Amino acid sequence: MTTVEQRIAGPERAGGQGLDHHQEESSNRAIVALLTDPVRGNQVDLVMTYRREVGGEVAPLNPSIPQDEREESRTGAYEVWSKRGMVRFVRLLDPAGGYAYRVIEQLGENPIANQDPTALSTKAEELQAAAKSGFSGSDLTKAFIEPQQMSYPFACERIAQLFDSPNAPDIVISPKSYAFGRQPGQHGALDVVQSRAPLIFSGPGVITGEIDTICSHVDVTPTLAKLLGLPLIDGKDSTGRTSSERGVGPDVYLKRQDGRVLAEILEQETGKPERVYILLLDGLSNTELKQRLEHDRESIPNLARIIERSVMFRYGVFATFPTITWPSHNALGSGAWCGHHDIVNPTYYLREKRQVVTPQGSIWETGKYLSDEVETLYEALHREYGKWDASSGNGVITASLNEPCGRGALHATLERRLLVDGEKLRDVARENRGDTNPRWKEEGKEQVYRYSGTDIQALSQSLMLFDSDSQPPPMFTFHEFSLTDAVGHDYGPHHEAMLDALVETDKRIGKILSVLDRRGLFESTLFVISADHGMAQTDIELAADPAQAVLDAGLKAIVTSPLIYLLDMDISVEASADGRTVNATVLENDPDASGEQPPVAGADVQVIGAHSRVLAEAKTDGFGVAGLPLPVGEEPSALVVRVEHERFNTRHLRLDGTNVVEDPRAVLFNR
Repeated sequence: MTTVEQRIAGPERAGGQGLDHHQEESSNRAIVALLTDPVRGNQVDLVMTYRREVGGEVAPLNPSIPQDEREESRTGAYEVWSKRGMVRFVRLLDPAGGYAYRVIEQLGENPIANQDPTALSTKAEELQAAAKSGFSGSDLTKAFIEPQQMSYPFACERIAQLFDSPNAPDIVISPKSYAFGRQPGQHGALDVVQSRAPLIFSGPGVITGEIDTICSHVDVTPTLAKLLGLPLIDGKDSTGRTSSERGVGPDVYLKRQDGRVLAEILEQETGKPERVYILLLDGLSNTELKQRLEHDRESIPNLARIIERSVMFRYGVFATFPTITWPSHNALGSGAWCGHHDIVNPTYYLREKRQVVTPQGSIWETGKYLSDEVETLYEALHREYGKWDASSGNGVITASLNEPCGRGALHATLERRLLVDGEKLRDVARENRGDTNPRWKEEGKEQVYRYSGTDIQALSQSLMLFDSDSQPPPMFTFHEFSLTDAVGHDYGPHHEAMLDALVETDKRIGKILSVLDRRGLFESTLFVISADHGMAQTDIELAADPAQAVLDAGLKAIVTSPLIYLLDMDISVEASADGRTVNATVLENDPDASGEQPPVAGADVQVIGAHSRVLAEAKTDGFGVAGLPLPVGEEPSALVVRVEHERFNTRHLRLDGTNVVEDPRAVLFNR
């Protein structure tokens, strides 16, 4: 019998993400708070983390594996907690390529056991799930879905990839699909409704019809790279190893390629595309698009025209996690999960800089946040074909139109690089203002109205780029239409206003198609229709903010929902051999930009005896050190050192330096 070795593979790049033994006390308190808070405990679906050190062997071991490799299995595991149960799993390097996952502990139900990517694939099924959840199966504003009716496609992979980034949190939550925020529509969670987006390929190089293939956003970019003729290179695959490190020839198209080529949709007989145009309908639910195509097709004739010659993915495509704008757009544009391209949330915390950054809030020039370890499709195309040079007529143009993923694009709206004349752009935008539906203003939806104006700006840039006589049309265009997302948030993902948003967007797409027709470019263009995530109906009466439970519990943390960064201390305790004194050294748990852990001055250090008696106390000095006398006659094994500081979570340690904690398994599952 042949034994196949699978080696444990934890987070790729250590940077403080996940939990270490210094965070055992604070993390256990946080997990319990998130799931038992009298209000927010009912709003949380999943609490997830990577625990870097666990007791004992975390997985069954093959005796033939060398001892040093057995030790790897003790280094950590991923955890998913819920009120339904807890599961701990490890990630393994699969000899066949990529990763495999294995459950090593389970209490109660496995909360992510259902990873069915075909679940809730129609609007009718969403309504049925709402009815089974005890909510309305007909009133869309009350059609909320409980976790028991949900699935979590690619759950293990999407959880694990997040913790590969040094920018990842210590803990991440996935709220119940209806329990986050104050808007009727919301996204960000791991569940199938918020994770599934439409996916359609239309034009030369692909088949036509409907297909049951299951895929994720990171599969789209390598497929487009192949269709556009990029060569295979010695780049990294989903395991973070280059082709040469894996002992094979060049086998990826991008510097980091987490996805695969969707070979099942390729069709050479239909020709080779000369260019690709991604129409990204932000926030549009796959079930909503399918419903409108079935019942309102005549209202969206331009989308219908593209789709009639397309291959449509019946179950859509699945986004990175968190399922939210900046991480998702950049995953689609780079072929790398957000834990690898490092924009892990619209807002996140940089431990080494002690700084919160907000790419989505900044909007402009956010390409700098994208990791140098990944490559956008724009960059890959320019690597192979060069950048357009008017003097020589060589190279290609790439365009990012209002796209959060814009690094490397020759024309990139949000990176402030335009290949069109600004004055003429204003004129073209004015000519297209009439497309905005008056209902947005009439109904007081100012944000929706503004997003409509934003879409006019992007449309105008597209018309100018493709109708230019001085330069070639872009080889690759990534175009975000934001109106559908704004309407989904303000009205709800399945509100009748979504049809108005699609009609308005369809008019803009029609104007682009008209230019392509006139220029003879339509037939040679491959269109991709997708979204950055799905969207779920929200119970706005809850005004839910589940992550707040951590702060309400008195824990010190940076919270950029759904990410939680605990603020903890690294404490070492050393008792003298004669048992008369103890020295405590207190450092910040997270290293700074220099790689050093700064000392914590002014921390209160106490030695606690039986019945919570304070036997000795002192404050740490500028080096983070405090020395305390121990009364003679006390049993050292019964003593606890307590360290408190206003900026960090309190720690309790036995005199030998081990943690004094209550296991959340005992609290939550009576174990």
